[in-house]
Amino acid sequence: MTGDQPKMVVGLGEILWDCFSDSRRPGGAPANLAVHATQLGLQGVVLSRVGADSEGDDLLAKLTAHGVAGETVQRDPDHPTGMVTVDDTRPDDPRYHIHEDAAWDWMQWTPQWESIATSASAICFGTLAQRKSRSRETIHQCLKSAGDALRVYDVNLRQSYYTPARVRGSFQLANVVKLNHDEATILAALLEMAPTDESSFVTRVIQEFEIDVVCVTQGKEGCHLYADSRFEKVSATPVSVADAVGAGDAFTAAFVYGRLAEMDLALCGNFANRVGGLVASHRGAMPKLREEYAALIQEFQG
Repeated sequence: MTGDQPKMVVGLGEILWDCFSDSRRPGGAPANLAVHATQLGLQGVVLSRVGADSEGDDLLAKLTAHGVAGETVQRDPDHPTGMVTVDDTRPDDPRYHIHEDAAWDWMQWTPQWESIATSASAICFGTLAQRKSRSRETIHQCLKSAGDALRVYDVNLRQSYYTPARVRGSFQLANVVKLNHDEATILAALLEMAPTDESSFVTRVIQEFEIDVVCVTQGKEGCHLYADSRFEKVSATPVSVADAVGAGDAFTAAFVYGRLAEMDLALCGNFANRVGGLVASHRGAMPKLREEYAALIQEFQG
């Protein structure tokens, strides 16, 4: 990707601590995405909210250490920094328990955020941070202010924090959708979009909501990409999985990079598979991989 100023990619939504049995690590899909976007040479920005507590201080310090500025993250005097308990008994299939009433449930629309939204090249959002009305309204306002940016809905269904109305509202605001195969099955039933096989469901989503691209990840098998009448099945290179937490967010960051760099659709999917696999082969959602990413970019773009 060329140009003096890196393109801005915004992760909009939750930022939190992933709490394991023996440690805690910074996480939340939007924060993970912003960190990986920054390592890919983009300007990763986090729009979220943490508590006015030591946990919030530590999270912002972690972002700064990864080259992502903390000034865009709001501080909340009344609600704590978000926490998630992670069961990683199966490294390839981690399970999450998301604590209630976190600071990121109370994100507020501000002039600073409006300026960022209107300047962004891509804004990525999910379902979880829309579980309360305040943050849901803020997320929608941000996306409506995004102009010609990529508006990427990375579905990320968690626990019971989704409804048909929230999913439909998110589809309406997006022009790129990313979800996994299991989520495609769940949403086809939830939205009563028969037939419920993946291809039929995705085709209806593209037509009904005027989505440009839908990416359905298939785990170690790679991903399926749908764009209008085009379909691409992109296989993944096998890796030894150390920890799958954050791999999907790295995939999304790389897919956004590819779209902004105007890669061919299949090449874009291949690049995202490689980046996601790199992260899965390391512990933690935010491993430092700048050199590895630079080598991949050189391989894919010459």
